[in-house]
Amino acid sequence: MLRELMIRDFAIIERLDINFEDKMTVLTGETGAGKSIVIDALGLLAGGRSSQEYIRKGAEKALLQGLFILPKSAQLYHDLDEMGIIVEDESLIIQRELYRSGRSVCRINNILVTLGALKKIGNQLIDIHGQNEHQMLMNPDNHISLLDKFSSKTQELKKEYRNLYNGYLEKVKILKKQQSNEQQWAQRLDMLQFQVQEINEASLILGEDVELENKKQKLENFQTIRDTLSQSYELLSGEAIDFLGHLGDTVEGMQRIENLSEDLHNISENLSSSFYMLQDAARDISNELDIMEWNEDELNQVNQRLDLIKQLEHKYGNSIKKVLDYYTQIENELTQMQNAGEDSEILQKTVQKSYNKALEVAKQLSQERIQVAKNLAKEVELQLNSLYMSKARFDVRFITNEDQLTIDGIDRVEFYIQTNQGESSGPLAKIVSGGELSRIMLALKTIFSQERNKTSIIFDEVDTGVSGRVAQSMAEKIGQIAETSQVLCITHLPQVAAISNHHFLVTKRTIKGRTEATVEKLDAQSRISEIARMLAGTEITKLSLEHAKELLEMGKKTQQKLDNDV
Repeated sequence: MLRELMIRDFAIIERLDINFEDKMTVLTGETGAGKSIVIDALGLLAGGRSSQEYIRKGAEKALLQGLFILPKSAQLYHDLDEMGIIVEDESLIIQRELYRSGRSVCRINNILVTLGALKKIGNQLIDIHGQNEHQMLMNPDNHISLLDKFSSKTQELKKEYRNLYNGYLEKVKILKKQQSNEQQWAQRLDMLQFQVQEINEASLILGEDVELENKKQKLENFQTIRDTLSQSYELLSGEAIDFLGHLGDTVEGMQRIENLSEDLHNISENLSSSFYMLQDAARDISNELDIMEWNEDELNQVNQRLDLIKQLEHKYGNSIKKVLDYYTQIENELTQMQNAGEDSEILQKTVQKSYNKALEVAKQLSQERIQVAKNLAKEVELQLNSLYMSKARFDVRFITNEDQLTIDGIDRVEFYIQTNQGESSGPLAKIVSGGELSRIMLALKTIFSQERNKTSIIFDEVDTGVSGRVAQSMAEKIGQIAETSQVLCITHLPQVAAISNHHFLVTKRTIKGRTEATVEKLDAQSRISEIARMLAGTEITKLSLEHAKELLEMGKKTQQKLDNDV
């Protein structure tokens, strides 16, 4: 229930604070006084679209704030908990700021929330019924959603069906993607198979390119290396010059005198080390010469292997490591694609299975709708009877197609009505007049208010096009709704104003050259004057005052009767 509404710099309202109470509250006033601005503010608090035009001229921003006492709705508390919003004393403060830049800031209990989150919560708090809902009723595409609101079981089945339907669509999407890309898929598969085979057959080893380059250098310079080694060995150990033999004699001589001084000892050690190192070098040269053998085929093989490695590096990476990394990547992709190819048939079966499951629930939903439609038709006719459409016959027509699933199932629904006895039944959108449409919408709202747990129901001039006893019946119907939900109603009908529990007057005045709307709660005497104005127009007469008193007395009796009925 809406307890408090604060408005700052919104349209022609500079500053407004309203305290609301339970049951039925009406807002009346001259046309253009600003009554609908209050409803617009509530619509924005419920997540409606904002506009810079709402910001009062000269102000940088508009501020709206509402205090709500929450209904006992498990879903609402669940949604708030998911958003991290703590609720104390069953109170919720919703705030919205509109800036000239177009920015909109939304808060719930001082927690910043997105517009989508605000709308999700606001839709569970406020139900605004205005001319747009009349238009909604005139569009047959909306009838199925109105029907589904009539039954909680239908809503549960619809939720289950939509989950299955969306899952089915996802699987179809995957299947279509695979089928539409079969050529690209096959080309990619062939390319991966070729690349994996090519790299795999190369049997690359990390570091082998370095070893091959070294071997190539040795083979290409075979003669130069052999001549140099032979010359070096001849100089170290040859018959013409026995360098190592002479060096050995020198080492022996130095060893005989090395103990005579430290310097001689160091010289002797250095000569000995050099001698042994040169001996080792001569032996290594000899061994190298013994194993050296010219093999032209080996050089060709080394060159071919290096060429292969360079080709692979050019294709897949600039080193053996990168080629091997790429190999690992494409091998995994190839495995996945091969598995997917094997699973293609399984995927088709999964899609069909998903479709069958969704269809099964859609059939259950359709059967439930048929029964709900019968109950709704009875309820609507009962409500219309009390709204002076006793001869009206309401019907819900179905077109069911089990071969095609939609977001709503397998049904297409349209409301039909027979407004007068002897006439044929036809589509509601083509038959009803404006006044009849208002009564049908109110009948539906009365029925749905019994099923739904809304905090506040707002009627914005829903009584357009009616008068006399029909206006009185509509007033009583709105009063009936107010017994179970808080009702805020903008009206031009004195019958509706008279039956309300609380009455606010909206007026427009000019202050310092600026137009400003104000809202005043009326006491008993002021209510008589306002209802008299609604009856008589601009000039209030003694007769209109008497008539206003009579309407208010009738309103009190109706309220008492409604209270007793509850």
